[in-house]
Amino acid sequence: MASGDVVAPVAPGRLGEAIPARDLMTYLDGLLTWLDDRRSRLDALDAAAQATADAQRYTPDVVLALTVWQSVRTRADELLAVWDSGRVTEVERERMSQLVWGRVDTRAGAAPVSLPEALTLCDAMVSALRTRLAFDPDTADVVARLRGVRASLVRAEDLAGTDAAAHERVAGLRTREQRLSEQAARGGDVTGPLAELETQAARAERDLMVAVSQRRSLARARVDAHTTAAALEAREPALHELAERCRREVVDPPRNAVPDVSRLGPVPEDRAGLDAYVARLDAVRRALDAAQDAYSEPLRERAELRYRVGQATTLAAGNGRDASPTVRAAHDEARAAVDATPCDVDLARALVEQYEHLARPLPGGQGEPR
Repeated sequence: MASGDVVAPVAPGRLGEAIPARDLMTYLDGLLTWLDDRRSRLDALDAAAQATADAQRYTPDVVLALTVWQSVRTRADELLAVWDSGRVTEVERERMSQLVWGRVDTRAGAAPVSLPEALTLCDAMVSALRTRLAFDPDTADVVARLRGVRASLVRAEDLAGTDAAAHERVAGLRTREQRLSEQAARGGDVTGPLAELETQAARAERDLMVAVSQRRSLARARVDAHTTAAALEAREPALHELAERCRREVVDPPRNAVPDVSRLGPVPEDRAGLDAYVARLDAVRRALDAAQDAYSEPLRERAELRYRVGQATTLAAGNGRDASPTVRAAHDEARAAVDATPCDVDLARALVEQYEHLARPLPGGQGEPR
Protein backbone atom coordinates (compact mmCIF):
# COMPACT_ATOMS: atom_id res chain seq x y z
CA MET A 1 0.00 0.00 0.00
CA ALA A 2 1.07 3.59 -0.49
CA SER A 3 2.49 5.68 2.35
CA GLY A 4 -0.27 7.16 4.51
CA ASP A 5 -2.54 4.13 4.11
CA VAL A 6 -4.09 2.59 7.18
CA VAL A 7 -2.18 -0.61 7.90
CA ALA A 8 -4.10 -3.85 8.46
CA PRO A 9 -4.12 -4.69 12.20
CA VAL A 10 -2.04 -7.60 13.47
CA ALA A 11 -4.35 -10.38 14.66
CA PRO A 12 -3.83 -11.34 18.32
CA GLY A 13 -3.67 -14.75 19.97
CA ARG A 14 -4.17 -18.01 18.18
CA LEU A 15 -6.94 -20.44 17.28
CA GLY A 16 -8.60 -22.09 20.29
CA GLU A 17 -7.27 -19.80 23.04
CA ALA A 18 -9.17 -17.13 24.97
CA ILE A 19 -7.53 -13.93 23.69
CA PRO A 20 -7.08 -11.22 26.36
CA ALA A 21 -9.86 -8.63 26.26
CA ARG A 22 -7.42 -5.72 25.85
CA ASP A 23 -5.85 -7.32 22.75
CA LEU A 24 -9.31 -7.97 21.29
CA MET A 25 -10.36 -4.37 21.84
CA THR A 26 -7.19 -3.07 20.12
CA TYR A 27 -7.69 -5.46 17.20
CA LEU A 28 -11.36 -4.53 16.75
CA ASP A 29 -10.49 -0.81 16.73
CA GLY A 30 -7.81 -1.40 14.09
CA LEU A 31 -10.08 -3.66 12.04
CA LEU A 32 -12.93 -1.12 11.93
CA THR A 33 -10.50 1.65 10.95
CA TRP A 34 -9.08 -0.57 8.20
CA LEU A 35 -12.58 -1.38 6.92
CA ASP A 36 -13.54 2.29 6.67
CA ASP A 37 -10.28 3.19 4.91
CA ARG A 38 -10.38 0.35 2.40
CA ARG A 39 -14.03 0.95 1.54
CA SER A 40 -13.35 4.61 0.79
CA ARG A 41 -10.35 3.62 -1.36
CA LEU A 42 -12.32 0.96 -3.21
CA ASP A 43 -15.09 3.46 -3.89
CA ALA A 44 -12.50 5.89 -5.25
CA LEU A 45 -10.92 3.19 -7.43
CA ASP A 46 -14.37 2.18 -8.69
CA ALA A 47 -15.09 5.78 -9.66
CA ALA A 48 -11.71 6.06 -11.39
CA ALA A 49 -12.32 2.81 -13.27
CA GLN A 50 -15.75 3.96 -14.46
CA ALA A 51 -14.16 7.18 -15.74
CA THR A 52 -11.75 5.34 -18.05
CA ALA A 53 -12.43 4.64 -21.71
CA ASP A 54 -12.51 0.88 -21.09
CA ALA A 55 -14.32 0.60 -17.74
CA GLN A 56 -15.43 -3.01 -18.26
CA ARG A 57 -11.79 -4.07 -18.18
CA TYR A 58 -11.57 -3.11 -14.49
CA THR A 59 -15.08 -3.99 -13.28
CA PRO A 60 -14.44 -7.70 -12.48
CA ASP A 61 -11.45 -6.90 -10.25
CA VAL A 62 -13.31 -4.07 -8.49
CA VAL A 63 -16.25 -6.41 -7.80
CA LEU A 64 -13.84 -9.12 -6.58
CA ALA A 65 -12.09 -6.73 -4.18
CA LEU A 66 -15.45 -5.47 -2.86
CA THR A 67 -16.57 -9.08 -2.33
CA VAL A 68 -13.53 -9.82 -0.19
CA TRP A 69 -14.04 -6.55 1.69
CA GLN A 70 -17.67 -7.51 2.39
CA SER A 71 -16.56 -10.90 3.74
CA VAL A 72 -14.25 -9.11 6.19
CA ARG A 73 -17.06 -6.70 7.10
CA THR A 74 -19.41 -9.61 7.84
CA ARG A 75 -16.84 -11.34 10.04
CA ALA A 76 -16.17 -8.03 11.85
CA ASP A 77 -19.91 -7.74 12.59
CA GLU A 78 -19.86 -11.27 14.03
CA LEU A 79 -16.90 -10.32 16.24
CA LEU A 80 -18.67 -7.18 17.46
CA ALA A 81 -21.81 -9.19 18.31
CA VAL A 82 -19.79 -11.59 20.47
CA TRP A 83 -17.73 -8.70 21.93
CA ASP A 84 -20.93 -7.05 23.23
CA SER A 85 -19.17 -3.80 24.21
CA GLY A 86 -16.54 -5.71 26.20
CA ARG A 87 -18.90 -7.86 28.26
CA VAL A 88 -17.07 -11.09 27.46
CA THR A 89 -16.13 -14.12 29.55
CA GLU A 90 -13.45 -16.64 28.69
CA VAL A 91 -15.98 -18.56 26.58
CA GLU A 92 -16.77 -15.49 24.43
CA ARG A 93 -13.09 -14.61 24.08
CA GLU A 94 -12.32 -18.14 22.89
CA ARG A 95 -15.22 -17.89 20.42
CA MET A 96 -13.71 -14.62 19.10
CA SER A 97 -10.36 -16.34 18.53
CA GLN A 98 -12.20 -18.90 16.37
CA LEU A 99 -13.79 -16.06 14.38
CA VAL A 100 -10.39 -14.36 13.88
CA TRP A 101 -8.36 -17.44 12.98
CA GLY A 102 -11.11 -19.65 11.52
CA ARG A 103 -11.97 -19.81 7.84
CA VAL A 104 -13.59 -16.85 6.04
CA ASP A 105 -15.35 -17.66 2.77
CA THR A 106 -14.27 -14.74 0.54
CA ARG A 107 -16.01 -16.21 -2.52
CA ALA A 108 -12.98 -14.91 -4.41
CA GLY A 109 -12.41 -18.04 -6.40
CA ALA A 110 -9.96 -19.49 -3.87
CA ALA A 111 -10.12 -21.69 -0.80
CA PRO A 112 -11.45 -20.05 2.36
CA VAL A 113 -8.82 -18.07 4.26
CA SER A 114 -8.45 -16.78 7.80
CA LEU A 115 -9.46 -13.20 8.64
CA PRO A 116 -5.83 -11.89 8.58
CA GLU A 117 -5.34 -13.58 5.21
CA ALA A 118 -8.55 -12.01 3.90
CA LEU A 119 -7.18 -8.56 4.83
CA THR A 120 -3.95 -9.36 2.99
CA LEU A 121 -5.91 -10.55 -0.04
CA CYS A 122 -8.02 -7.38 -0.13
CA ASP A 123 -4.93 -5.16 0.18
CA ALA A 124 -3.27 -7.05 -2.67
CA MET A 125 -6.34 -6.44 -4.86
CA VAL A 126 -6.43 -2.74 -3.98
CA SER A 127 -2.72 -2.43 -4.77
CA ALA A 128 -3.17 -4.22 -8.09
CA LEU A 129 -6.10 -1.98 -9.06
CA ARG A 130 -4.11 1.13 -8.22
CA THR A 131 -1.24 -0.08 -10.39
CA ARG A 132 -3.48 -0.89 -13.33
CA LEU A 133 -5.38 2.39 -13.18
CA ALA A 134 -2.14 4.34 -12.91
CA PHE A 135 -0.97 2.69 -16.16
CA ASP A 136 -4.20 3.10 -18.08
CA PRO A 137 -3.48 3.20 -21.85
CA ASP A 138 -5.20 6.57 -22.10
CA THR A 139 -2.91 8.20 -19.49
CA ALA A 140 0.46 6.43 -19.61
CA ASP A 141 2.85 5.27 -22.28
CA VAL A 142 3.60 1.68 -23.15
CA VAL A 143 7.18 1.80 -21.84
CA ALA A 144 6.01 2.80 -18.36
CA ARG A 145 3.33 0.11 -18.38
CA LEU A 146 5.84 -2.56 -19.38
CA ARG A 147 8.12 -1.37 -16.61
CA GLY A 148 5.25 -1.81 -14.18
CA VAL A 149 4.63 -5.36 -15.43
CA ARG A 150 8.31 -6.25 -15.01
CA ALA A 151 8.29 -4.93 -11.42
CA SER A 152 5.18 -6.97 -10.67
CA LEU A 153 6.80 -10.11 -12.07
CA VAL A 154 9.95 -9.57 -9.98
CA ARG A 155 7.81 -9.36 -6.85
CA ALA A 156 5.94 -12.49 -7.94
CA GLU A 157 9.22 -14.39 -8.45
CA ASP A 158 10.30 -13.44 -4.93
CA LEU A 159 6.98 -14.61 -3.54
CA ALA A 160 7.15 -17.91 -5.44
CA GLY A 161 10.06 -19.12 -3.29
CA THR A 162 10.62 -22.83 -3.91
CA ASP A 163 7.22 -23.44 -5.54
CA ALA A 164 8.10 -24.88 -8.96
CA ALA A 165 4.56 -24.46 -10.34
CA ALA A 166 4.49 -20.80 -9.32
CA HIS A 167 7.89 -20.17 -10.93
CA GLU A 168 6.64 -21.80 -14.13
CA ARG A 169 3.57 -19.54 -14.11
CA VAL A 170 5.68 -16.41 -13.63
CA ALA A 171 8.18 -17.54 -16.26
CA GLY A 172 5.36 -17.83 -18.80
CA LEU A 173 4.25 -14.28 -18.03
CA ARG A 174 7.83 -13.01 -18.28
CA THR A 175 8.20 -14.62 -21.73
CA ARG A 176 5.07 -12.80 -22.88
CA GLU A 177 6.38 -9.52 -21.41
CA GLN A 178 9.67 -9.89 -23.29
CA ARG A 179 7.81 -10.64 -26.52
CA LEU A 180 5.62 -7.56 -26.09
CA SER A 181 8.66 -5.41 -25.26
CA GLU A 182 10.33 -6.52 -28.50
CA GLN A 183 7.15 -5.90 -30.48
CA ALA A 184 6.72 -2.43 -28.95
CA ALA A 185 10.36 -1.59 -29.71
CA ARG A 186 9.64 -2.32 -33.40
CA GLY A 187 6.70 0.08 -33.24
CA GLY A 188 3.93 -2.50 -33.02
CA ASP A 189 0.59 -1.84 -31.29
CA VAL A 190 0.61 -3.92 -28.08
CA THR A 191 -2.21 -2.12 -26.27
CA GLY A 192 -4.64 -5.06 -26.16
CA PRO A 193 -2.15 -7.85 -25.27
CA LEU A 194 -0.43 -5.56 -22.75
CA ALA A 195 -3.71 -4.88 -20.93
CA GLU A 196 -4.33 -8.62 -20.68
CA LEU A 197 -0.77 -9.22 -19.43
CA GLU A 198 -1.13 -6.49 -16.79
CA THR A 199 -4.25 -8.18 -15.49
CA GLN A 200 -2.68 -11.64 -15.37
CA ALA A 201 0.54 -10.37 -13.75
CA ALA A 202 -1.44 -8.55 -11.06
CA ARG A 203 -3.52 -11.67 -10.39
CA ALA A 204 -0.42 -13.87 -10.23
CA GLU A 205 1.16 -11.52 -7.70
CA ARG A 206 -2.08 -11.43 -5.69
CA ASP A 207 -2.43 -15.21 -5.70
CA LEU A 208 1.16 -15.67 -4.58
CA MET A 209 0.73 -13.12 -1.77
CA VAL A 210 -2.26 -15.10 -0.52
CA ALA A 211 -0.37 -18.40 -0.87
CA VAL A 212 2.58 -17.05 1.13
CA SER A 213 0.25 -15.72 3.80
CA GLN A 214 -1.53 -19.07 3.98
CA ARG A 215 1.76 -20.96 4.29
CA ARG A 216 2.93 -18.68 7.07
CA SER A 217 -0.43 -18.96 8.82
CA LEU A 218 -0.30 -22.74 8.51
CA ALA A 219 3.23 -22.83 9.93
CA ARG A 220 2.21 -20.68 12.89
CA ALA A 221 -0.87 -22.80 13.47
CA ARG A 222 1.22 -25.99 13.45
CA VAL A 223 3.61 -24.51 16.02
CA ASP A 224 0.63 -23.50 18.16
CA ALA A 225 -0.84 -27.00 17.87
CA HIS A 226 2.50 -28.56 18.91
CA THR A 227 2.67 -26.22 21.91
CA THR A 228 -0.91 -26.93 22.95
CA ALA A 229 -0.47 -30.70 22.60
CA ALA A 230 2.72 -30.60 24.69
CA ALA A 231 1.00 -28.53 27.39
CA LEU A 232 -1.95 -30.94 27.55
CA GLU A 233 0.34 -33.96 27.63
CA ALA A 234 2.29 -32.36 30.51
CA ARG A 235 -0.93 -32.26 32.55
CA GLU A 236 -1.53 -36.00 32.30
CA PRO A 237 0.84 -37.30 35.04
CA ALA A 238 -0.52 -34.95 37.72
CA LEU A 239 -4.08 -35.77 36.71
CA HIS A 240 -3.40 -39.51 36.89
CA GLU A 241 -1.99 -39.00 40.41
CA LEU A 242 -5.07 -36.96 41.39
CA ALA A 243 -7.40 -39.67 40.05
CA GLU A 244 -5.49 -42.41 41.90
CA ARG A 245 -5.58 -40.42 45.14
CA CYS A 246 -9.31 -39.86 44.77
CA ARG A 247 -9.88 -43.57 44.20
CA ARG A 248 -7.90 -44.36 47.38
CA GLU A 249 -9.49 -41.74 49.63
CA VAL A 250 -13.11 -41.56 48.49
CA VAL A 251 -15.90 -44.12 48.40
CA ASP A 252 -17.54 -44.42 44.96
CA PRO A 253 -15.09 -42.03 43.17
CA PRO A 254 -15.84 -40.51 39.73
CA ARG A 255 -15.16 -42.66 36.68
CA ASN A 256 -13.87 -39.99 34.28
CA ALA A 257 -11.17 -41.22 31.93
CA VAL A 258 -7.92 -39.26 31.63
CA PRO A 259 -7.34 -38.72 27.87
CA ASP A 260 -4.07 -39.81 26.28
CA VAL A 261 -2.93 -36.86 24.15
CA SER A 262 -0.35 -38.97 22.31
CA ARG A 263 -3.16 -40.98 20.71
CA LEU A 264 -3.94 -37.96 18.53
CA GLY A 265 -0.73 -38.67 16.62
CA PRO A 266 1.57 -36.13 14.95
CA VAL A 267 0.42 -32.65 13.95
CA PRO A 268 -0.88 -32.80 10.32
CA GLU A 269 0.86 -30.89 7.54
CA ASP A 270 -2.25 -29.81 5.61
CA ARG A 271 -4.79 -27.15 6.62
CA ALA A 272 -7.87 -29.41 6.68
CA GLY A 273 -6.09 -32.04 8.74
CA LEU A 274 -4.69 -29.39 11.08
CA ASP A 275 -8.13 -27.84 11.66
CA ALA A 276 -9.52 -31.28 12.55
CA TYR A 277 -6.53 -31.94 14.82
CA VAL A 278 -7.02 -28.62 16.65
CA ALA A 279 -10.70 -29.46 17.16
CA ARG A 280 -9.70 -32.82 18.69
CA LEU A 281 -7.15 -31.05 20.87
CA ASP A 282 -9.90 -28.79 22.16
CA ALA A 283 -12.05 -31.83 22.95
CA VAL A 284 -9.12 -33.39 24.85
CA ARG A 285 -8.62 -30.15 26.80
CA ARG A 286 -12.27 -30.11 27.81
CA ALA A 287 -12.06 -33.77 28.86
CA LEU A 288 -8.95 -33.07 30.96
CA ASP A 289 -10.69 -30.11 32.61
CA ALA A 290 -13.76 -32.23 33.34
CA ALA A 291 -11.65 -35.04 34.83
CA GLN A 292 -9.70 -32.62 36.99
CA ASP A 293 -12.89 -31.02 38.30
CA ALA A 294 -14.52 -34.41 38.92
CA TYR A 295 -11.60 -35.87 40.89
CA SER A 296 -10.82 -32.64 42.78
CA GLU A 297 -14.36 -31.98 43.99
CA PRO A 298 -14.77 -34.89 46.50
CA LEU A 299 -11.28 -34.27 47.90
CA ARG A 300 -12.01 -30.56 48.32
CA GLU A 301 -15.33 -31.34 50.01
CA ARG A 302 -13.68 -33.82 52.39
CA ALA A 303 -11.13 -31.16 53.42
CA GLU A 304 -13.96 -28.64 53.88
CA LEU A 305 -15.92 -31.12 56.06
CA ARG A 306 -12.88 -31.59 58.29
CA TYR A 307 -12.66 -27.82 58.72
CA ARG A 308 -16.37 -27.61 59.54
CA VAL A 309 -16.01 -30.29 62.24
CA GLY A 310 -13.27 -28.21 63.83
CA GLN A 311 -15.40 -25.07 63.68
CA ALA A 312 -18.39 -26.87 65.22
CA THR A 313 -16.14 -28.29 67.97
CA THR A 314 -14.95 -24.79 68.86
CA LEU A 315 -18.53 -23.56 68.90
CA ALA A 316 -19.69 -26.43 71.17
CA ALA A 317 -16.82 -25.81 73.59
CA GLY A 318 -17.69 -22.12 73.74
CA ASN A 319 -21.37 -22.59 74.51
CA GLY A 320 -21.08 -25.65 76.73
CA ARG A 321 -22.77 -28.06 74.35
CA ASP A 322 -19.68 -30.29 74.34
CA ALA A 323 -20.77 -31.54 77.76
CA SER A 324 -23.77 -33.26 76.21
CA PRO A 325 -23.28 -36.99 75.51
CA THR A 326 -25.39 -36.63 72.39
CA VAL A 327 -23.18 -33.82 71.07
CA ARG A 328 -20.01 -35.75 71.92
CA ALA A 329 -21.36 -38.81 70.14
CA ALA A 330 -22.26 -36.73 67.08
CA HIS A 331 -18.74 -35.25 67.13
CA ASP A 332 -17.15 -38.69 67.24
CA GLU A 333 -19.32 -39.95 64.39
CA ALA A 334 -18.61 -36.90 62.22
CA ARG A 335 -14.88 -37.00 62.93
CA ALA A 336 -14.67 -40.71 62.22
CA ALA A 337 -16.57 -40.25 58.96
CA VAL A 338 -14.35 -37.46 57.59
CA ASP A 339 -11.14 -39.21 58.72
CA ALA A 340 -12.09 -42.61 57.29
CA THR A 341 -10.14 -43.81 54.26
CA PRO A 342 -11.82 -44.29 51.92
CA CYS A 343 -14.27 -41.59 52.96
CA ASP A 344 -17.98 -41.83 52.19
CA VAL A 345 -18.41 -38.14 51.40
CA ASP A 346 -22.22 -38.26 51.31
CA LEU A 347 -22.36 -39.94 54.75
CA ALA A 348 -19.72 -37.60 56.14
CA ARG A 349 -21.64 -34.57 54.89
CA ALA A 350 -24.83 -35.76 56.61
CA LEU A 351 -23.03 -36.47 59.91
CA VAL A 352 -21.20 -33.12 59.87
CA GLU A 353 -24.45 -31.26 59.25
CA GLN A 354 -26.05 -33.19 62.14
CA TYR A 355 -23.12 -32.32 64.45
CA GLU A 356 -23.27 -28.65 63.43
CA HIS A 357 -26.95 -28.59 64.29
CA LEU A 358 -26.38 -30.17 67.73
CA ALA A 359 -23.40 -27.92 68.49
CA ARG A 360 -25.50 -24.77 68.26
CA PRO A 361 -26.33 -23.11 71.63
CA LEU A 362 -29.67 -23.96 73.19
CA PRO A 363 -32.17 -21.12 73.67
CA GLY A 364 -31.29 -19.37 76.95
CA GLY A 365 -28.23 -21.57 77.44
CA GLN A 366 -24.55 -20.64 77.79
CA GLY A 367 -23.31 -18.57 74.88
CA GLU A 368 -26.88 -17.78 73.72
CA PRO A 369 -27.23 -14.11 72.68
CA ARG A 370 -29.39 -12.03 75.00
